Amino acid sequence: MDKDYAKYFVKPSIKDARKRKNEETPTINYDEHFNIKGIGKGKHYHVETYGCQGNEADSETIRGILEALEFTWTDKLEESDLIILNTCAIRENAENRVFGELGRLKKYKRNNPDLILGVAGCMPQEEDVVERILHKVQHVDLVFGTHNIYKLPEYLESVILSKERVIEVYSEEGSIVENLPKIREHTKKAWVNIMFGCDEFCTYCIVPYTRGKERSRSPKQIIKEVQELVDGGYQEVTLLGQNVNSYGRDFTDKNYTFGDLLEDLSDLAIPRIRFTTSHPKDFDVKTIQMIADKKNLMPYIHLPVQSGSTEVLKRMNRKYTKDSYLTLVNKIYELIPDVSLTTDIIVGFPGETREQFEETLDLVKACRFEGAYTFIYSAREGTPAANYEDNVSPSEKKARLLELNKVVNDGYLFGNKRFEGTLQNVLVDGESKHNPEVLAGYTEHNKLVNFVADKSLIGEIVKVKIVEAKTWHLLGEYIERV
Repeated sequence: MDKDYAKYFVKPSIKDARKRKNEETPTINYDEHFNIKGIGKGKHYHVETYGCQGNEADSETIRGILEALEFTWTDKLEESDLIILNTCAIRENAENRVFGELGRLKKYKRNNPDLILGVAGCMPQEEDVVERILHKVQHVDLVFGTHNIYKLPEYLESVILSKERVIEVYSEEGSIVENLPKIREHTKKAWVNIMFGCDEFCTYCIVPYTRGKERSRSPKQIIKEVQELVDGGYQEVTLLGQNVNSYGRDFTDKNYTFGDLLEDLSDLAIPRIRFTTSHPKDFDVKTIQMIADKKNLMPYIHLPVQSGSTEVLKRMNRKYTKDSYLTLVNKIYELIPDVSLTTDIIVGFPGETREQFEETLDLVKACRFEGAYTFIYSAREGTPAANYEDNVSPSEKKARLLELNKVVNDGYLFGNKRFEGTLQNVLVDGESKHNPEVLAGYTEHNKLVNFVADKSLIGEIVKVKIVEAKTWHLLGEYIERV
């Protein structure tokens, strides 16, 4: 099998992915490398994205590279000459979906033998995934990971011109690549990566192995990108990082934190700035103060807690306690009284007792969360927790999830109810998914609002009166442009 891959054949190594060296992160300028134009002329491509906002941002880069190579987008799989699945590895069911989709795509390969089928993203960073592709999914032509998207033109040249399969996955700390082309999914809202990787090593999480070490982009490059978005008429940016609060801690030539970056970005003429994801152990007072003081920093914080039990948090290697988390939340409410808080919670972590689960329920109520992503624990091969004794039965895990979701949903509705009768600024995304006669958009507090108004308002920030709160969204009446 290996000889079929000729020039490009590098498999991942979780042993190598664990390594962290005290070395400066290399920066690569995409404009100076890999400029192979015209290879996609007359060909159509399709990209399917699985996972988080980071994956969505990566797909925008993949699309930017492909269109720079003169490929043309298509929604129709049967018309595609190139299909890339940009994948997520955070949970087992996400991987199962991808392998199911690869099986479904086999028929398109039979109908069009020249179709190039690629797998990218976090899944290829796992050793067992690549072995499974090698031996059981042989209709895949191209496999690359999170560290080498910028080399996609090289890989396609090899696949198209030399008819060689390509598997190249780097298990390294990672670099920073600037000036990558992007095809953004939205014309008024944009993802902006401020850093890459993760050094937290939560015992349940595969991300530090799939995304490499924490490495921060320079403030100058981030400010330049946001200013370009402002010049292009964008209304909102969301700053991305696995742990945005650790931004700048890897700088050796300056003392510049996430709070400093927020302060500098808030001086730009961008109406809305959001960020995700935050880690409680690094969320400092300056960051809270910036959100409180700057009008274009939105009063919405996603602050994953994962568990309300200090003992469970310790086994998760989360590096904070229940009490320190509550202290942080209280400080946030003190400085930003009207903030909307959401979180992530895992139930059924190995060894979680009923009493520890009830601590989580108590914490959810105490923090007044207005929403949460809740999950049943899923073991990921290669992580420490995969070797823990899992003594919580599947039925008990499911029961706990249902119980937790009821408390979370009560908080969601309570948080929405406080906006009834108020005027809210809404950035209009487009038509509602359920009714094309209704517009939908988000408030500054990240609340989904549905209201009737003219479609010419799409992409604008408008004032809407909230007339009724539902659990998952708000109903409003259009008032005027802002």
